[in-house]
Amino acid sequence: MSIRKAVFPAGRRALYERNRYSPAIRSNGFLFVSGQVGSREDGSPEPDLDSQVRLAFENLNAILAAAGCSFKDVIDVTVFIVDPETRFDTIWKVLPEYWGEAPYPTLTGIGVTWLYGFQFEIKVIAKLPEAIAS
Repeated sequence: MSIRKAVFPAGRRALYERNRYSPAIRSNGFLFVSGQVGSREDGSPEPDLDSQVRLAFENLNAILAAAGCSFKDVIDVTVFIVDPETRFDTIWKVLPEYWGEAPYPTLTGIGVTWLYGFQFEIKVIAKLPEAIAS
């Protein structure tokens, strides 16, 4: 049986406990990160789409750092976009700032109709560095 160890970024723990899920789980050398959105400290969406995507990546990077890794360790990405036909270009202009160098992680993009007031969500799986994989 694999052991699940929750990973929490600094602050914001109450949000996860209130909603009854972990921001990330470390298991068998991998880190499984829950979908991250561009939420402000109070949990509300950042209204500007460009800023919302950047904040989602900042929130994601805080979780990755809390687990001892970075976006360079990400192997699989899933993004959810409300109305991708009108928002895709704005979102994809921001990604290179966070994506890093090739080889890039795998990617699945999903168009959705609702994200609890958000327009973008990113979920990842990362391979933990060997020194912290257990």
